Amino acid sequence: MPNEIYNQAKQTAVEICEKAGLKKGDILVVGCSSSEVAGGTIGHNSSLEAAEAVFGGIYEVLQERGIYLAAQCCEHLNRAIIVEKSAAPNAEAVNVVPQSKAGGSFATTAYRTFKSPVALEEIKADAGLDIGGTLIGMHLKKVAVPTRLSIDRIGSAILLAARTRPKFIGGCRAVYDENNM
Repeated sequence: MPNEIYNQAKQTAVEICEKAGLKKGDILVVGCSSSEVAGGTIGHNSSLEAAEAVFGGIYEVLQERGIYLAAQCCEHLNRAIIVEKSAAPNAEAVNVVPQSKAGGSFATTAYRTFKSPVALEEIKADAGLDIGGTLIGMHLKKVAVPTRLSIDRIGSAILLAARTRPKFIGGCRAVYDENNM
């Protein structure tokens, strides 16, 4: 099953990068319930093996493209974000290190893998993946646009995706490039 999960995560990362038009230096926030991926209940059946498979598939794609991964912790850590320090060099860090049962297996995997990990209270990402109902919306730029991918699950977890676009303020929507709507 880890190989299948890895492949699903990798396909998902490729698709969100393409559909969101992500480019080098952009940020993709990912909330991942490893419990849900493994067929359990969010917050009750954390699986480091499932988290590592999801993380590996996504991270490989993002590394190739120069896109930052922001890993959302669970509610026990107030949905803090684990990211490479270079993704947000001037952001104010919080003092926490995620653990499998306090922060989540996905965020723990990110913290252990990143070269210079830092925990932040919040971030404004360019796109996001919600794997298993983790509620990533608070970490997306305004305006979030639901984005359909070719798969709707990773393992047993429901998969939702979003990209962002600039707000329409005081002008005619017709002047905005249709590819970014």
